[in-house]
Amino acid sequence: MSGVLILVRHGQTRANRRGLMLGRADEPLCDGGREQAGALARALPAPARLISSPLRRARATAEAIAVASGTPVEVDERWVEMDYGALDGRPASALDADGWRAWQDDPAHVPAGGESVAEVGARVRSACGELAGAAADGDVVVVSHVSPIKAAIAWALGVGDEVAWRMWVADAAVCRIDTSGPAPRLLAFNDLTAHVAAPVP
Repeated sequence: MSGVLILVRHGQTRANRRGLMLGRADEPLCDGGREQAGALARALPAPARLISSPLRRARATAEAIAVASGTPVEVDERWVEMDYGALDGRPASALDADGWRAWQDDPAHVPAGGESVAEVGARVRSACGELAGAAADGDVVVVSHVSPIKAAIAWALGVGDEVAWRMWVADAAVCRIDTSGPAPRLLAFNDLTAHVAAPVP
């Protein structure tokens, strides 16, 4: 049986709905996010493996998939969201234009005592490399966050971590990567077709 690596962003939280930077702050899903998790559980195939970030919003989304599929959740710390340091839970306006420019120009830059884009990329590339074989044999679902999913897409495309700033990943979006060949292939990005159109507040 062949499969793919399926990357799932967790359902929506209140901070997501408000457009805040949400990193390691452990917010639960809002009502709309729980609806999205249920829609994902109904839409996704039963995976051979189901992996989640340790944060509650990802765990709750993964648990909905686990209930529907019967596949137990494995927690992997490498899929946790970027550490935004002092910016966690704050609006984008908390960082001035020079700060944003420095962050976007240098993948190793850390703006507020958190984690760099390059650090996220390193841990996610390690996780992807370990899952590639399993995903070639059967579907592997990973429930994670914006920054790790962007890093996984960069891994699949064979490009540098700086490409993260050219991507946007929606709440409950699905990406699919074929790992069966000599190099990964991106099959789908930011797919929302199987989900509720608009989560309730």
